[in-house]
Amino acid sequence: MTKALIIGGGIAGAVTAMALHKAGIEAEIFESYPTGADDAGAFLVVFANGLEALRVIDAQGPVLEHSFPARQVQLISDRGDLLGERPIAGTGQGPGPRTLRRATLYRVLHAEAARRGIAVRHGKRLVATEPVPRADGTGVAAVFADGTRAEGDLLIGADGLHSVTRSLIDPAAPRPRYTGQNTVCGYSRHTLDADRPPHPETYTMIFGKQAFFGCTRAPDGEVWWFANVPGPEFDRADPGSPAGWRRRVAGLFEEDDTPAAALVHAGGDRVIASNSYDLATIPTWHTDTMVVIGDAAHAAAPNAAQGASMAIEDGVVLAKCLRDRPDPRSAFTAYEELRRERVEKVVAASAGMARRTAMGPAGRQQPEPGTPRAGGGGDGADGDNWLTDYRITW
Repeated sequence: MTKALIIGGGIAGAVTAMALHKAGIEAEIFESYPTGADDAGAFLVVFANGLEALRVIDAQGPVLEHSFPARQVQLISDRGDLLGERPIAGTGQGPGPRTLRRATLYRVLHAEAARRGIAVRHGKRLVATEPVPRADGTGVAAVFADGTRAEGDLLIGADGLHSVTRSLIDPAAPRPRYTGQNTVCGYSRHTLDADRPPHPETYTMIFGKQAFFGCTRAPDGEVWWFANVPGPEFDRADPGSPAGWRRRVAGLFEEDDTPAAALVHAGGDRVIASNSYDLATIPTWHTDTMVVIGDAAHAAAPNAAQGASMAIEDGVVLAKCLRDRPDPRSAFTAYEELRRERVEKVVAASAGMARRTAMGPAGRQQPEPGTPRAGGGGDGADGDNWLTDYRITW
């Protein structure tokens, strides 16, 4: 049986392992974090296309159980005026977008992988790969920082934005680009007037004078919020204090007639800031024995909120190609042909949204057509929901 070494135990890695298991291919996950990385990130959205890809591998249930829905988007100006409302694409075709903490998604995917007998090795940071000559072809060995190694028939780099696998495949590969914005997420128990947003099952998007703000209300009443904050790239090892970020973000919305500043002030220390990057294209996705998926191959700015769904799609499509093709290289080629155009289109759409939120009040108040933030999945030309209507036939 073919054995796959999966580098990275995040969303892409866990989903790929389960999809390979369904395809009858052995997989083992190697994660650099010493534990399950339960504290990684803030919260995210899995859209209809991502949920449908999970359904293909019978992994949709745990995600639905640990998340809550959003059915519409409400757009508000810095003066508090309602600019528009619309349903989120995909809400009429089964489960619509689901919101959950990134740590929760990691946890439920890892639990489901463990239930299927998939091994996850923690504390394994990839530093090199080596070819392994075999009578029936060449395999690959992963070499880890702790001096250990593992051998397999192929290696899948699901190791994220700052991928080691990507650099091993192509040392000249482009590096992620900083978009000029920080993304800050937080949680608030602030009690708002009943007629003030955010409303249940709604994402309220506020086009402030100085920054962009979004929020939704969880079933227990807690408000989950994020802000796209223009600013310099900070040291990832020293992102700053939650209190400092809370003051900075709240200050950007103090002059607006919206609930944004009050929500940020009411938050506690659960404030998480990250740099916003994208990776529009890389020339080489694979070798004969190695391939990259998810953010390691393509990364969109967070504005379109499709990162998790794209990673999920990647894993299922790659597993199907490995099941149906005679060797890893032909499977990798088929996977790239099926995925490159779509994911690069998503990256471009999200970059367009990021530019609009940085253009000042006039630009920020014109939502990008055909994107999840604006509630549509169409491309603005033919009205087709190209983004959320995507389906994988197993």
